[in-house]
Amino acid sequence: MKLFVTIVMDGVGIGAAPDAERYGDEESDTLGHVCSHAHPNLPNLAALGLGNIRPLSGVGPVEKPSASFGRMRAVSAGKDSTTGHWELAGIIVEKPLPTYPDGFPAELIDRFLAETHAPGVLGNRPESGTLIIDQLGDEHLETGRPIVYTSADSVFQIAAHIDIISCERLYELCDITRRFVCFGDHAVGRVIARPFEGRSGSYARISRRRRDYSLRPPIPSILDLLQKQNITTVSIGKINDLFAGQGFCESLKTTSNADGTDQLIRRIHMSADEGGDTFIWVNLIDFDQEFGHRNDPDGFSSSLEEFDRALPRITEALPADFRFVITADHGNDPTTTGTDHSREYVPLLYLGAPSNRDLSIRHSFCDHAATVAAYFDVPFARCGSSSGLTDAVSFEKFQHGFRSSS
Repeated sequence: MKLFVTIVMDGVGIGAAPDAERYGDEESDTLGHVCSHAHPNLPNLAALGLGNIRPLSGVGPVEKPSASFGRMRAVSAGKDSTTGHWELAGIIVEKPLPTYPDGFPAELIDRFLAETHAPGVLGNRPESGTLIIDQLGDEHLETGRPIVYTSADSVFQIAAHIDIISCERLYELCDITRRFVCFGDHAVGRVIARPFEGRSGSYARISRRRRDYSLRPPIPSILDLLQKQNITTVSIGKINDLFAGQGFCESLKTTSNADGTDQLIRRIHMSADEGGDTFIWVNLIDFDQEFGHRNDPDGFSSSLEEFDRALPRITEALPADFRFVITADHGNDPTTTGTDHSREYVPLLYLGAPSNRDLSIRHSFCDHAATVAAYFDVPFARCGSSSGLTDAVSFEKFQHGFRSSS
């Protein structure tokens, strides 16, 4: 059995990317700032080589890291989860997905009302999800109007109290919306159902019943190629939603980072029992959703420590022939004034191949897809976009010094 596991620490960037100024993120440094602020205790990540990637307060380099280490930069336009994960799967997004800093235009809201027959909408502005339900929850209960909002990402979010609009009806609203925002200038990356519960002053989102409706990838990804070779592909967390279900054999939902790591360990053991080659892709969302967007560096630090404590359980479960990647999809610096994603390098720790190697700066997230393909012996020499192809290089073929480190 061959097993490849990739964990995406959602939002855990490691310093401003070269083009960060274009996104207003030149001061962002998620891991650097969190470590300087809260000094998390991360012995297991340090042993893998996290501090060898670059200096971090309290996480220094080790002489013999157990993993190879480096950084990756994104080349896709945008800094959201969809573009980050697509690029990790070998798809480059050349045109930024639409965003709505002033709220959705009238024609889009009119289309929403006409198609869904909703009695109106509340909100229609970029806002924190927790904040907007606190602000508009009472009015929502009085009027029955769904709360529609966006963020700096390409998202159309619909929030509703489960006693006013059932989850089934909320999912229907999102499914209808997805169908008319899937093309042209309003082809948003994700339509997201955000059910909540509670009473005035204590509303709470129900994370386990969130549902994402993503654009379908424009071209086949490494996931599709793996499936064609009868390799089992497993999504843990929201990744299946980001690909609109395309390319995955199984999808396991999670309620937290801890739940995600528990489900990963169970699925590794299941793979050993079943036999057959398996690729498991995990998204740990708490860093981003619970702490990055809420400007909570202390919570972010605690979440990093929680993941660090879980690492030995994960590595002990891995079989003899495995590959294991820890990386991220973008940054989300909780110490900056904004609450949005940030354009940053992402960390790269690669375990299972020869260790102690400095993988330098990878010039595209697509090198991850090339590495998965090489391990499973699946033809995938290049990654692509709708208009062309670009080189992608497996981490194992890379020799230190082959690429520029700047």
